[in-house]
Formats: sequence, C-alpha cells, structure tokens
Amino acid sequence: MSIEVKDLLKVYGSQKAVNNISFTVNKGEIVGFLGPNGAGKSTTMKMVTGYLAPDAGTANVCGINVMQQPIEAKKKIGYLPESNALYYDMYVKEYLEFITGIYKVSDRKKEIERVIELTGLTTESKKKIGQLSKGYKQRVGLAASLVHEPEVLILDEPTSGLDPNQIIEIRNVIKEQGKNKTVLFSSHILQEVQAICDRVIIINKGQLVADDSLTNLQQNTSNDVVKVSFKESLDVEFLQRLPAVIKVTKDNNIWKLSTSNTSAARKQLLELALQENLNIVSLETEGSNLEEIFRELTK
Repeated sequence: MSIEVKDLLKVYGSQKAVNNISFTVNKGEIVGFLGPNGAGKSTTMKMVTGYLAPDAGTANVCGINVMQQPIEAKKKIGYLPESNALYYDMYVKEYLEFITGIYKVSDRKKEIERVIELTGLTTESKKKIGQLSKGYKQRVGLAASLVHEPEVLILDEPTSGLDPNQIIEIRNVIKEQGKNKTVLFSSHILQEVQAICDRVIIINKGQLVADDSLTNLQQNTSNDVVKVSFKESLDVEFLQRLPAVIKVTKDNNIWKLSTSNTSAARKQLLELALQENLNIVSLETEGSNLEEIFRELTK
C-alpha cells in the first residue's frame, strides 16, 4: 500500500480536528478526499506528508513512517498544499531549479523541461512567479510537486484558480499521473472528482463517513429517482401506492419517483402500465450524483 493511515488523531484545544481516521490508498489509484470546510482534509494531508505531527496514530508512505523517517518519506511524496507558497521574486525555471536541488534530481534541466511542458507552463516559463495569474501560479506548484518523479502525489485543491479549459488540462495531467502513481487529492469541485476518481473518501467533523467506490456510494444512497411520463393523466396517489416508491413529485408532465431500488421501481411501473393499459412516453433513471451523496453524508 502506498498510503496507509491508521487511527490518525489531531486535537486543537477541545476540538478533534481529525478523529481517529484510518484508510489506505494503493498504487495506481486516484482517490478523491472530500469534506466540508473545516472537516479536517488539509490537516490530514499535512499529517500524511509529515508536515504536521499527529497527536496519535500513524501515517506510512510506501511503507515508511513519515514521523520516524521524514526525509525518506518526503522523497516519495509530491505535495501541493492548499496555500501553495511560492517565491514570487524567482523566475519559474529558477524556482524549479531550486526545487530539483532540494530533491537532488540528477538531470535537472531535463526534468524541469518535462514538468514545464506537462503542466502547460511553456509560454510563462521565463516570467517571474509574481507576474503570473493565480491559475499559472497553481501550475508552478503542481510542476514543483512532480519534478522529482514521486511515487505518491498528494494534491490539496489542485484546480483552485484555474479556468474551465485549464481545469480540463490539469485533470488530464492527474489522470495520466495516476496510471503509475498513487494520487490522493481534495477538491470542492465535485464534478472534477467524479470525472477523475473511481473511489472517494469523505470526512465530516474530523470523522470518516465514507470510503468506497462511486458506484457503490450511488447504489447505497436513497436519492435515486425514476422519471416517467404517461400519455394519460394520472393522480399522484396512483403512483404513490407502488411498493418501491418513497416519494412522488411532478415537474410539468414528468413524474419523479424517489426510490431506494430503481430496478424494482421501473419493473413496478411497467407492470402498472400493462395492467391499467397506460402508455409510457418516457422512462429513465436519474442516479445520485456526487453532490447529492456529499450533501447526504455531511448535512
């Protein structure tokens, strides 16, 4: 396992910012780390990278305890923090040269050119960092996290400040890196998480509330909706009596049936139409998206 977190605890005064959470992330996985503001995401990431000491529990990266062997662990990690602190008076290439020196990269020029091209910094690479837009500053931070070819990438809000086109470019970079690296990243843009990840970890008030694939989370939430329209006019009571239906609403001529079992609801609708000689004009399933799952688990 590339990342192994066990019973991680961080306390500030009387508040447990991170409350005994445990999870693992394997090589080749891209995992979204989600939670409301103040849930403990950034605190957890800082502890996993060794930049913040836990009050209890352990964090291992590539089998290395980040507190017992911090230098060795950091060699394995590429970290883009939420704050993304940069030296604004340094030129882009100068800053990346500085970072390669810290990590003792062998072929510095080659690696700098590689990450500049990878993160789309080519046109801005001769500027001072302070002259760049917020989006390009974010790209510099991402380039710095990749320049030493780490085995594990930990990205805290990597698409912050990017425009829609830039978001798609960085999304593709993350997906490509995830083929041979372990990637754990947080984002408030849930559509990005849904587009990149197969698995999500959600914390709320310092506690783990979900750790599963998106498919399983969608199947296990109660927000699925079957949308159906009939040629005939119906009373709401007619549909509410179906066993699999929890709630019925209507939007124009479309009936929306909330259900915990979409397959059963669809089957019952078809049986009803057959028995009552009704004509179904349209029938579709609207599964829970990540935003609905997130709201349900953190409300």
